[in-house]
Amino acid sequence: MRLKHLTGALLLVSGTLVAIGQPAAQAVAAPVTVTVNTRAGLATMPETGLGINDAIWDTTLGTAEVADLLGQAGVKMRRYPGGSYSDIYHWETHTAPGGYVAPNTDFDTFMAGVRRTGAQPMIVANYGTGTPAEAAGWVHYANVTKRYGVKYWTVGNENYGNGHYGSKWEEDNHADKSPNQYASLVVEYADAMKAVDPSIKVGAVLTMPGNWPDAIVAGGDAGSWNQVVLSVAGSKIDFVDVHWYPGGDTPAESLSKSAHIADAMYLLRQQIARHAGAANAARIGISMTELNVGVGRNTQPGALFLAETYTGLLEQGLFTVQWWNVHNGIEEVSTIGGQTDYKDYGLLSSGNCLPDGVTCEPALNTPFAPYYGLTMVSRLARPGDQFIRAATDQPLVSAHAARRPNGDLTVLLSNMDPDNAYPVNLSYAGYTPAAGAPLVHSYTNGATGITTARAGTATSQTLPPYSMMVIELRPQITVSGPPSAPGQPTVSAVSDTSATISWPAGGAGAHPVAKHEVYRQLGAVSEQWGETTGTSFTVHNLRPGTRYTVNVLTRDTAGKVSWASSALTFTTSAPATSTCNVRWTYATDWGNGYVASIDITNTSTSPINGWTLTYAWPTGWQRLDNGWNGTWTQDAGRITVTPADWNSRIEPGATANVGFVGVYAGPNVQPILFTLNGMLCSTN
Repeated sequence: MRLKHLTGALLLVSGTLVAIGQPAAQAVAAPVTVTVNTRAGLATMPETGLGINDAIWDTTLGTAEVADLLGQAGVKMRRYPGGSYSDIYHWETHTAPGGYVAPNTDFDTFMAGVRRTGAQPMIVANYGTGTPAEAAGWVHYANVTKRYGVKYWTVGNENYGNGHYGSKWEEDNHADKSPNQYASLVVEYADAMKAVDPSIKVGAVLTMPGNWPDAIVAGGDAGSWNQVVLSVAGSKIDFVDVHWYPGGDTPAESLSKSAHIADAMYLLRQQIARHAGAANAARIGISMTELNVGVGRNTQPGALFLAETYTGLLEQGLFTVQWWNVHNGIEEVSTIGGQTDYKDYGLLSSGNCLPDGVTCEPALNTPFAPYYGLTMVSRLARPGDQFIRAATDQPLVSAHAARRPNGDLTVLLSNMDPDNAYPVNLSYAGYTPAAGAPLVHSYTNGATGITTARAGTATSQTLPPYSMMVIELRPQITVSGPPSAPGQPTVSAVSDTSATISWPAGGAGAHPVAKHEVYRQLGAVSEQWGETTGTSFTVHNLRPGTRYTVNVLTRDTAGKVSWASSALTFTTSAPATSTCNVRWTYATDWGNGYVASIDITNTSTSPINGWTLTYAWPTGWQRLDNGWNGTWTQDAGRITVTPADWNSRIEPGATANVGFVGVYAGPNVQPILFTLNGMLCSTN
């Protein structure tokens, strides 16, 4: 949790309004090409997708004004009782020893606000100073006594921050602060809480891949926090909960962090499948219940970051993404993108001042820029809409799209460039928009609201600097009675060159189902791999060590095509057999770097006299620091290792060992493919 709490008095102090200057003349950059592909389906927007945090030290938590503002922004989930306070809060007495509890912030008041917003609650049960019985009592009060129907309950908040790995900010009065102790008690919490209401979903706290303390193994532990928690509690939990404060020293660096999302979620799902088991992985959801930006928290970089990360995470299938938080408070004042930033983690102004009593935020509950970023996401995708793939050829312009059940299409365009406007040329695969000017929602740098008007065309728009827009499109022809999309695909029998994809069949619409078609996503275009009248398809001639994302569509006898299924992502392996084998072992990891060992085994029948080992980093934020037992070089993302004089000959069945120090500044995806003298090696 990025805090810290505000007293009721501070929350009620009115600040001064920030004057917004006139925008400077805009430079216009080269046109950007955006491609939207309706056949490249991603996840469906969940009912609980757009979330926010409430805290018991926030006097305004239960007010109608706050509830209404959140509802207008599209908030569908509110979390309580507030970050690290969750591990000191006792719901029955409405106390938090060692912390401030504002008046009018009790559970019933919170629930009244949640209902007025039109949202669902997420409750964090006290792990740090509470008990399973206390949590079960809360479930009983909420769902039996009051019949609130609270579905989502998390056990604790950032409990890896209890000092076990050195840093301590989370209260934990258990003598044993290991992940094994946490996981064992999660099992007890889940059993006690579900004995009261079996319909609830219970979540456990994990770390975000690529962020401290992910991958760190403390003394006496059997593995990292995530590994141990999933191994022990995976059969009992319904979801895992992560937080993400990716930081950044400049607005541009902060905005670039959204590039980590796909790899971080890929690694997290790998961890769940590996340590909780495939059967459990299929039902374990993912929530991100704290998220905020490094620079520009109250200005346009914050709005752009929120829209980009919420959308990116929801496209990956998370069931909720939640900003930290509704109110937080002024820290310091700077100017970013020509606008005043208060370094406040809140979505709405707290209306408080710095100790000088002169430098103040705007009036209480004035929306900061991220509030409008959240509102824009709610206009892009409503619950039940399907996100679809969109791509651009300009790194500073992002594109996301969604398809509504009625055939309408929405496109979110964001310009991360503070200085240049971009003309945007849009094209659509599998969709023909209606003629005429579409409805466009725009939020520009320094604006105090979103403007809505018909502007441009479906194929041509202009993005001002530091701006975002949502374009609403109607189809040229509405298809009646299309077939329904296939269910979530799964993969089996994955090798280095083949995989079998299976899915629940799509349903007939106005005409019988003729076949299912399997497509690979290639950016924002699709490559058809094949078709079948059945519900499984084996694809061959794949590339070893390659990550693939695929969809399945239903086509009927009249040629009508369904929506795409949700996406399936899988990775082919290295060859099962080869004349060489590579074994990669992590010796230690400290959160942004590690020591690794590579064993190179000659599995052929002839000696190897002189060798060159090569591999590539899967991401752009991984690099070599130094290596030993050979000569190590890095060219862009490609690593080459040649031997020392004493280990250049490898006899049949013998092994040469090399080692290195690696550094990473994001999800640390391990390489899969290694070549030795140009030959692909098998791997352990």
